[in-house]
Amino acid sequence: MSTDSRFSHKIWQEEELTKMVPGGVPFPLLSDQGGRVGTVYGVYEEAAGVDIRGRFIIDPEGVIRAMEVLTPEVGRNVTEMIRQLKAFQHVVATGEVTPSGWQPGKPTLTPGPDLAGKVWKEWKVENAFE
Repeated sequence: MSTDSRFSHKIWQEEELTKMVPGGVPFPLLSDQGGRVGTVYGVYEEAAGVDIRGRFIIDPEGVIRAMEVLTPEVGRNVTEMIRQLKAFQHVVATGEVTPSGWQPGKPTLTPGPDLAGKVWKEWKVENAFE
């Protein structure tokens, strides 16, 4: 979603995205001209009339589970967003929690009073970088 028009999005999809992602992205690009949605999420920069870079993971109940806001000169990490989506799906399905950098198939943690103060025994920092 951006403050660009739907016509700009059409050209962006046809001329840019199809070169970066074969076939383009499999979801619609949305226009937020006037910044109404960006204002609600705190990413609309009124003076410039643009939404700054933000991404939000919103669960089926409408709860924001994760958000990231960056200034325009730095791109977002799609790989990290996908990792987080998988982690949220795993947490909902199992009740386990995922440590930093968790990937599917890697160790998880079981929340509870026995874990307090002992996370270091269950999870090592190097697990995040495998």
